[in-house]
Amino acid sequence: MEFFLYIFAGAGVGLAIGLTGVGGGSLMTPLLLIFGYPAPIAIGTDLLYAAITKLGGAYSHHKHNNVDWKIVAWLAAGSLPMSLLVHVLLLNTDFQQTAQFEGLLTKSLGAMLIITSFILIFRNKLRENAEKQKPRALMLVLHSNPRAVTLGMGMLLGVCVTLSSVGAGAFGAAMLLVIYAQSPAARIIGTDVAHAVPLTFVAGLGYMLGGFVDYMLLGSLLLGSLPAISLGARLSNRIPDRVLQWLLTVILMSLGLYYSLYK
Repeated sequence: MEFFLYIFAGAGVGLAIGLTGVGGGSLMTPLLLIFGYPAPIAIGTDLLYAAITKLGGAYSHHKHNNVDWKIVAWLAAGSLPMSLLVHVLLLNTDFQQTAQFEGLLTKSLGAMLIITSFILIFRNKLRENAEKQKPRALMLVLHSNPRAVTLGMGMLLGVCVTLSSVGAGAFGAAMLLVIYAQSPAARIIGTDVAHAVPLTFVAGLGYMLGGFVDYMLLGSLLLGSLPAISLGARLSNRIPDRVLQWLLTVILMSLGLYYSLYK
């Protein structure tokens, strides 16, 4: 019965991903925690789940010329070393056997869920202000050396995604939309998805080597989610975007506050 439950759970999250473009780590990791999985296993399994599910999306964006591989390279130059560093410092020591280890992961998840919910609320405003070069001082800093800023952004994402499994989607895309405001939104999203594949794979690989991946769970989630993502993408134009955005925002904010304040 658990196997079929996880298939349905994967289908539900896959449908959310297809409808909104958000929901991989933001919904899957909290769902696995609700099912009773320890935070390291929930995060490690979800990271590999994200790497596999985003691979098809990255290939599709590449075929439509919606990936800037130079930006992907600069992001990865920052994110992959930082992900490895987090694993060396935190995930390969006796610290992983302590309650503080699980607490760190849970609090990190809560914080990233809250940040993601705010990004969903303000992402259109962020994009609009960036296109108008507002605030001017910040835009001057960001655009004075975009490669260095992108590298720094990649480093931040490497830490956040490795500790929480959240951030490679909405958070990363929002930051890119501000830095590269003059680029088409589809190209920014495609670039973000392409970068998420190696980042979530490297971050998930660290958990896998530490024994924090449940392969039966991973397989059942993929079995349910892959067809559901395609279905959600086809249905997305039939459901008001504003309704979906606010529903997802309320869910993520509630989960974020719960894991930040009460766990």
